[in-house]
Order: sequence, then structure tokens, then C-alpha cells
Amino acid sequence: MGSAVERTDEHVREYLIYRGFTNTLKHLDSEIKADKEKGFRVDKIIDQLQQFVQSFDLFGMKEYWLYLDRRLFCRLEDVYRSTVNKLRTSLYRYYVINTIQKGNLEKTQEFFQKQAVELQGQVEWRDWFILPFIPTPEQNPTFSPYFSRQWADTFLVSLHNFLSVLFQCMPQPVLLSFDAEVQKMTSLTEENEQLRQLLFALQTESRDQRDGDEMVHHKLPAYVQNMDRLGDTELDLVSNQRTVSTASTPSRNFFSTFLPQGRRTPGKPPLVSTGPSPSQVAVKWKDPQTCQPAKSKEAKEVKPVSSQISSSEAPSSQSQQSTNQSTNQTSHPRHKRIQDHEKERKELFSKPPQQTPEKKGEAGEGEPQSEMSSEPLDSSSLNSRSCRGGAEGGLSAEQPFIKLSQEEYGEHHSSIMHCRVDCSGRRVASLDVDGVIKVWSFNPIMQTKATIMSKSPLLSLEWATKPDRLLLLGSGVGTVRLYDTDTKKNLYEMNIDETHPRILSLACSPSGSSFVCSAAAVSRSGNVDSVPRQPIPVSGQLLLWDTKTVKQQLQFSLEPEPVAINCTAFNHNGNLLVTGAADGVIRLFDMQRYESAMSWRAHDGEVYSVEFSYDENTVFSIGEDGKFIQWNIHRCGVRQSEQLLPQEATGPFVLSGYSGYKQVQVPRGRLFAFDSEGQHVLTCSSSGGLIYRLTNREPSLESVMSLGGHKAPVVTVDWCSAVDCGTCLTASMDGKIKLSTLLAQKS
Repeated sequence: MGSAVERTDEHVREYLIYRGFTNTLKHLDSEIKADKEKGFRVDKIIDQLQQFVQSFDLFGMKEYWLYLDRRLFCRLEDVYRSTVNKLRTSLYRYYVINTIQKGNLEKTQEFFQKQAVELQGQVEWRDWFILPFIPTPEQNPTFSPYFSRQWADTFLVSLHNFLSVLFQCMPQPVLLSFDAEVQKMTSLTEENEQLRQLLFALQTESRDQRDGDEMVHHKLPAYVQNMDRLGDTELDLVSNQRTVSTASTPSRNFFSTFLPQGRRTPGKPPLVSTGPSPSQVAVKWKDPQTCQPAKSKEAKEVKPVSSQISSSEAPSSQSQQSTNQSTNQTSHPRHKRIQDHEKERKELFSKPPQQTPEKKGEAGEGEPQSEMSSEPLDSSSLNSRSCRGGAEGGLSAEQPFIKLSQEEYGEHHSSIMHCRVDCSGRRVASLDVDGVIKVWSFNPIMQTKATIMSKSPLLSLEWATKPDRLLLLGSGVGTVRLYDTDTKKNLYEMNIDETHPRILSLACSPSGSSFVCSAAAVSRSGNVDSVPRQPIPVSGQLLLWDTKTVKQQLQFSLEPEPVAINCTAFNHNGNLLVTGAADGVIRLFDMQRYESAMSWRAHDGEVYSVEFSYDENTVFSIGEDGKFIQWNIHRCGVRQSEQLLPQEATGPFVLSGYSGYKQVQVPRGRLFAFDSEGQHVLTCSSSGGLIYRLTNREPSLESVMSLGGHKAPVVTVDWCSAVDCGTCLTASMDGKIKLSTLLAQKS
């Protein structure tokens, strides 16, 4: 209890300093110094009593014991009163023995003179009044035990134990239970981590038991999933097909110096090939029972299609056909094992899909399958989608993530604007519309590290890359602050431009040596976030600042006219910068020459959010027109895919209240985020984040998971993959932030 009181006193001091209650803090410090209970520290109470005994301060010792009696002992039950009296008697005897051992007979006689009235009627003190008159009391059989070291130690230990038990049994205020709650949370976190490890172990054990020497993994890469023990000739065929498709698409080499040469390839390619290869056709022909019965007509057309592809793209068709025949002869038992394996895996990790009768394909049974493929993609049709995916690829599709937990951070009291995780994945910075910034951690427990309150409105934030403890804060009065989250101090405050006071976007270079700042003029309405922006884009600037010298390096040229930049993003090495503006134009900047490399009109209306793809060959954007578009940066203005998203994913976001009141917020933060391999994207929705799988077919986004958990529209998201388990952040208009921990199902 003593340590808990000491830590609570420190928390109270910190709170008083934070509130500016200096006079209260002075009174608190003075009363703590004069505290007779010593912060419920038993060792300090024993030391105080011994100090009175050693200094022969009889009056001080009596007063201190009377205080303990009034403050603590009188609240005990009557059954413990005899124990208190025995301890007081032993304390007095301890004092008398000390005066005799130190040779101070005057203090011995003084004790009996002052205590005679109180002690002469007590039986245990009847023989002690002759003690001052005995020449050698330590040799007297009656008093000799009290002069031993053993008796003194026994008395002090008994008093120490009595006070310790007393303090533990005392009713404690709620504030002192903070340590117990922390320990409870720590133990729960450790237990959660053990359960996760147990889950991993069980998954690995179940796979190892069922995998034989000839068994494939559950989820194979795309180029292996479409093959069935291909021979060398068929491998050459697939290689030639890739070479032909690559050579047929012209590309510009302008960005060869900027894009990563040694970039690692993702574990699974983000886009799956749409055209069926010969091996895919063989899989569909040999496995009609995977989902629903296929048409016999399609089965009859398999051989001509296979021969046509082989004759058009392979140099030696005879060897390929012979290899295909040998492959088809051995594929049936193999796929039967795969079906059994997938069935067991689905029972472990997900709900089993609706079972369909296993019949061989007939001419009239293929029509229901074509009707299912035309249904819209929603959460209720996940089973049908996975069934169709199994028919197309030969294996059943699975849910890519398991949601292990979902926690809530509720320290904000207004709508969130920005919510970002730092590079290390240890801290989160969140900004609300009131200008309050919270810096908090979520591992091992969710805990607020710092609170930043600004007199001027704050519009943007971004974590610095080196060191990652620094935070860039953009205001609405033309200033950018560099804040140290460890020391909780402002390191610098940079004045950007008085004519463009609204700092809409900040992006720090991966090298950490500079950052890009987007400054805009005040809109005509004068309101920042409550209503949509004006149809006519406001003026803006895009500036590059040096973080070491804290000086502006240059101002980028914005063609055809200076316009407000809403969003910015660097590629992995900082050689390229992509921006989205209020005029609907995406601009790509060469950061080695500090000039615009290309620009194109991307959306009808403003561009809200832009990000590089995983391989950095394309750029994704979300605009005011509600479209999610993928752009090829090697071919200016060429879109690779396009998907129309609902308004709840792109904004403006609307929160309805009582009596018809509606709160409207235009997008300010990040509207989408990718996983570590660039295959899935997290977007906003009315009740939580939605995770889509990226495809190259129509539609380009396939819904795979809804995180949920929110009662208000989600306005910004982030996806951190710095730790083993991916962490998704979804922030909503009611000030709540949900932290969802996902486990990727990988082979």
C-alpha cells in the first residue's frame, strides 16, 4: 500500500502542475512532509518510533502513539484492543531499557515519575518501579530477558507485522487501486499473448499432421495454384506467356531511376491473372465437384481451348500436349485430397459454406452457377463468392484474416480528423476537430502518453521518420510545430505563410531530412470542416522544408494554377511524391530534380486521398466523385481499374442527431490503407472499417471482412504492419477509435 500511495502522490502532483494549481501543490508538499502516517510506509513509522526512543523524547513518543491510536487503532474491533495495549506496554519497556543501557538514569526516573499515575494500577508494571534502584538490573532474573537483543528484535518485528496487516485491511480509495488494475491488465495481456501462441502452435500442428510428402499447402501462390505438377515444357510455356504479355505492353523507362530496383516481391501477387492457362482448364475439367456442377459443354470444349493456346504461344506443341495428358491422368486423386484438406481447414477457421450435392456435370446444371456470378458482392454472399472462386482457381477461397481482438480508445470528446501510427508501430497520434491531440500506445496496454492542447486550431499531423518520436503539427494560422512526444515539449515552431494559413497536409520524407507542407488560403465560408468546400478551388502552396536547419528549401510549381493540395504521399525511398489537389488533379513530383514529372485530371471534384501501391508502379486515389481508381504512373492518365464506392467510404460524412440536426464533416485524414503485402485495402464505412481484396477483374474490389464496432461513421483509417499481427485503426465522428488486431492466414 505504501508504494501505491507514493505513486498516487506523484500522479496528483503531475495533475496539479498540469492544471496550474501551484498554491495547492505547495500545500500538498508541506502536508506530505508533516505526514505522521509516513504515506502508510510501515518501515518509516518504525524508524520514527525508534528515533523518539534513541533521543529520549518521551513526550514525542507518547504523542505519536496517541495519534496512531486515534487515526488507526480506534477503528479496530474490540478483540484487537488487547493486542494494541500489549504493543504499547512493550514500547514503554523498550524505552526504559534503552535509558538504562545508555546509562541515563535521570531519564529512567523521569519516566516513572511522569507515568506513575497511569502505570501504578496496572499489574504488568507493579515490579518495574524498583528498576531504577537495582544496581545491575540486567542480571536480575525478572528483567534480564528484556535486556537481550532477541526481545528487542521480536518486539520490532511484531509491531511491523501488526501495522502491515492493518494497512492491508484498511478500506482504500478507488484511486489507490490503479496499480492493481495495471497488474490485472498486464496479466490479461500476457494471457492473451499465450493464447495467440497456442493458436499458432495448434495451426502449425494441424497442418503438419495432414501434410504429406505429396501434399500442397493450403493457399498456394497464384503461379503454382494454377499448375498441377507441371513439367519443364509447361513451365517454359507459362514463362513464354508472361514474356509475351510483358513485351506487348509498352512502358516508359522514365522512372527507372526512382523506382526500387531491389524491391522485394510480395508473398502473393496482389493481382490475379484473368485469362485461364492450360493448367487452369485442366483443373476445372478434372474437378467438377469443387463447388457446383459445371456444364458438360464446357468440359467438351476444354481440349480445343487447350490445344489452341498451346499452338499459338508454345514453340513445341506436341511435347506440351503429352505433358498435359500425363498431368490429367494423375490429377484426380490429387484434387480429391485437396478437397478433403480444404474441408477440414474450413471447419477450423471459418463457417462451413452451404453444402451442394456432389454430382457430375450435366448439360442443364450449369445455369444456376451463371446466375450466382451476376449477384452483387456483399457480406451475405461471401459463401457464394468463395464457391465461385474455388471453381475458377481449382481451390476454395478463404477469409484472409482472423480478427483476434478489438479495443476502444475513448479519450477524445469530438469527431476525429486524423489518426496515424508511427513507423515503429508503438505509438498512435490522433487529432479531433477541437484541436486536441492524444499520443497513446496500445502494447501491452492502451495508455495515453501525452495530450497536446493548442490555442490555435490544428488541421493536420504526421509522424517524423527519423527519429520517430517527433510529431509534425499543422495549424490553421500558418504555423507548423515539431513536437517531441518523449519530453512533451515543442522543439520548433515554423511560420509558413500568412496569406496561406491553413496547413492541410504534411508528409515527412523517409530519409527524415525534410518534409512537405501543403498550405492553403482561407475558404470563402471561413469554416474549416463543418461544410463541404467551395466549388471554386482556393489558392494554395506546396513547400519543402529542411528539418535540420528548420528553413524552407523551395516552393513547388503547381500548374496550371496554384491550388490547395489536400493530400500528399512519398514512395519508399523518397524519390517520388504524389499529391492530390482540390482541382481534381494528381501531380507526381521528381524529388531529385524538385519538379513536376507529370499530372493528370483524376476525379470530378477534389482528390481526398492518394497512396502508392505496394510495387510503386501505380497510384491509388479516392475523390469527391466517390471513385476508387488505380493509375499507372508509367503512362500518364491511364487508369488500370476503377471502383465506385458508397458515400460512407468517401465522404462528406454525416452524423444525424436529435431534432433533425446533422453534423457534416469533409474528409481530412487518410481514407484508405493497405496491408503489408498490398493485396488488401481498408476503407471507411458507417459502422466500422471494411477490408477489400484487390483484383484486376470487374469489380476491382472484393469485400472480404467488416471490422464493425462503431456507432458513428468512420472518417479515417490506418493499417500498421510493423508488428507480427496487423493492427487496423478506425476513427469515427463520435470520437471513438477502434483498434482491431488481425491475424493473416498464410501458408
